[in-house]
Amino acid sequence: MESIRKYVAEVIGTFVLVLLGCGTAMLVGCGADFGGGYILTALAFGLVIVGMAYCIGNISGCHINPAVSLGVLLSGGMTFTDFVGYVVSQCLGAIAGAGMLKAIFNLGDVVDKTGGYGANGLANVNGSAGAGLLVEIILTFIFVMTILGVTSKKANHGSFGGLIIGLTLTLVHIFGIGLTGTSINPARSLGPALLAGGDALGDLWVFIVGPFVGAALAAVVYKFLEDPSKNVKPVAEKAAAAVKTAAPVKANVTKSNNHPNKKKKK
Repeated sequence: MESIRKYVAEVIGTFVLVLLGCGTAMLVGCGADFGGGYILTALAFGLVIVGMAYCIGNISGCHINPAVSLGVLLSGGMTFTDFVGYVVSQCLGAIAGAGMLKAIFNLGDVVDKTGGYGANGLANVNGSAGAGLLVEIILTFIFVMTILGVTSKKANHGSFGGLIIGLTLTLVHIFGIGLTGTSINPARSLGPALLAGGDALGDLWVFIVGPFVGAALAAVVYKFLEDPSKNVKPVAEKAAAAVKTAAPVKANVTKSNNHPNKKKKK
């Protein structure tokens, strides 16, 4: 039952991410001459992460991204069974979110300024799959490294973890929207691409492979940098442990009648 709750939370979180993130892009547009659209779309994705982190973070960890789940898996933070369950849930949530956008925009006869439900594409990099892969690998690497650092047991960010992760997502979106639309999330790309079809569906593999490679690299690099074998306990902790475990030493003094300063009785 606990796993089911986690999976449902991931469905809801990814649904909201696609609905509000891609929906904002569809409303404001993200063309080359829409600088304001870049900022608003980036903020939409980032703010969704902040909100969902505090909403479902204590239930599922708020991955809402298969690449994040892969990073957590490779870092030893989840089982392979849960990884599969998370990815399936995230994809279902993304497809549902894209479907809801289609229903809203069609029923309301609203213009989709992205022309494809906010789907990612390679048009702005002249159709170069290589460039698209590089962008997605690098941005996903940055994002997943941040998540692993913020959620590490050694980190002490208090209640600001969700905010830090959300702001990082906003930042990578500001940079990447003009290049690939910024995926860093295979599920987020899958939902809109299935409905848009055409080039969006043909380019989809870039937005699956790139984020997964970036996440895997982030997990490997973070584990290397963290290197638990070299962690040293603070001096105070060491001293306390030493005092606690040390056996008490008792002085064993024997009385002697031959003490040099003691006079012998006659």
